[in-house]
Amino acid sequence: MPRRDLSNNQIKQKLQKPDWIKVNFVQGKNYKKVREASKALNLNTVCQEANCPNIYECWDGGTATFMLLGDICTRGCRFCHVKSGNPKGVVDIFEPENTADAVKELELEYVVLTSVDRDDLSDGGSTHFAETVNQIYKKNKNTLIEVLIPDFSGNLDNLSIVAKARPTVIAHNIETTRTLTPLVRDARASYDRSLKVLRNVKELDSNIYTKSSIMLGFGEKYSEVIEAMRDLRKANVDILTIGQYLQPSDFHISIKQYVHPDEFIKLKDVAEDMGFKYVVSGPLVRSSYKAGEYFVKNLVK
Repeated sequence: MPRRDLSNNQIKQKLQKPDWIKVNFVQGKNYKKVREASKALNLNTVCQEANCPNIYECWDGGTATFMLLGDICTRGCRFCHVKSGNPKGVVDIFEPENTADAVKELELEYVVLTSVDRDDLSDGGSTHFAETVNQIYKKNKNTLIEVLIPDFSGNLDNLSIVAKARPTVIAHNIETTRTLTPLVRDARASYDRSLKVLRNVKELDSNIYTKSSIMLGFGEKYSEVIEAMRDLRKANVDILTIGQYLQPSDFHISIKQYVHPDEFIKLKDVAEDMGFKYVVSGPLVRSSYKAGEYFVKNLVK
């Protein structure tokens, strides 16, 4: 596991990407279908905006993560490739229905919805999330829906709006350890607030599965990762994903270490012993990585 006692020279060096960080660049039939449908309906996908390394594999496998509420985020986390700025209250009112049409056209059994942070909106975008979920259920009765939500600035009423739409899964990412949160995430994000969001979902509707994600490679200690996993379990989180942080550009926070696949396997075993219902852990795992395949096969069915 990565340690924070690396020398300054080690930290400044550009780390060599190891052999186990391999990405499939094959553009299959389904990949092209998802790309064309998203473009035709003017939809954003986090797969593209966040420069996800698994875009070809996931899209070709029929899993896509639609990013609601535009492509400009009001926050600026140091790990994220999505643009930061002021969206000035702009919302595409046709997006919920267009997203539902895309789900139907692509015949998705499982869809993931996420969004940029929209601190410029009074409800943080929660009503837009709920309307999109409702539209998908209306046109795709058997589709399972996961929403990866922002923290809505800790507003319980806004979180309740999303929960009342009854998505199958509500995810909110803790991203990193308590100690590294101020370094990695936007100053408006909070480790404890993220835990509270996940805890509140269960209090609002215990039938909704909750999910969170931890990235490795920022310089976290093994004990800190274990602490974060314990905190998530105390918040009754059901599903955990653990992946390797990959620096999207030279302007983002640097990678301190590429974590060996064996370490991900060890963490998976520890997490399962803690009582998570499902754990996905590996270097190229992302929060929504092949979400449909993993979730449908291992929890719903």
